[in-house]
Amino acid sequence: MIDEAYRIVGTPRFGGILVVSDHASNRVPEGIDLCIAPALLDDHIAIDIGVGAVGALMAGRPGIAAFQGNVSRLVCDFNRDEASPAAVPLASDGHTIPGNRDEAIRAHRIERYYRPYHNALARLLEDIPQALIVSLHSFTPQLASDPHSKRPWDCGILYNHDDRAARVAIPLFEAEGLHVGDNEPYSGRVLNTTMNVHAEGEGRPYLGVEVRQDRIGDAAGQAEWAERLARICNRVALALE
Repeated sequence: MIDEAYRIVGTPRFGGILVVSDHASNRVPEGIDLCIAPALLDDHIAIDIGVGAVGALMAGRPGIAAFQGNVSRLVCDFNRDEASPAAVPLASDGHTIPGNRDEAIRAHRIERYYRPYHNALARLLEDIPQALIVSLHSFTPQLASDPHSKRPWDCGILYNHDDRAARVAIPLFEAEGLHVGDNEPYSGRVLNTTMNVHAEGEGRPYLGVEVRQDRIGDAAGQAEWAERLARICNRVALALE
């Protein structure tokens, strides 16, 4: 199913796993001009590189479906509070987004993309309860705006107050020989809007996963991580029963 604001890959099942990727697309709908260089749409500021493909591959497995954002995070960032200026960002990693300066444009984006995305996700989770929600993102090995900051982790596990799934998942990822960040490179206590609203706020178990983008930047890496994530997430879901 494809909507302006979101797409659903696979068929959500009762008691299954739903992989939610807020930043899975770099699509800029017709009629929107961000006033940026086109090449930036392939950069991490516009899309979580690799997660769309990884989520789709995971959704090809029994009991797993994917709910993915269908516009670039520069058009509308679904993982920010609705009232936050970052929901329609004015800048990202040192780049200004001139096409987002107008307040009327911001209000229109929230109405057309942000609210339909979150309303649809809320309905899905209410109608088809899941054993586990996986919030899947990716991160750049280094920020252009902070060139001295190195990010050595292969992946990070994020959570806010509810760390039930995280505590199970971290040793499972580490057992694969991976360097795993515990609320790194971002803290789920700061950046966790979608899971705060739809999982933690409703008492639903969830797992926040950030994969380093150079690990899933090509088809081979995407297939490897889709298999790994599906396998580990199934073990986490079973452990939480």
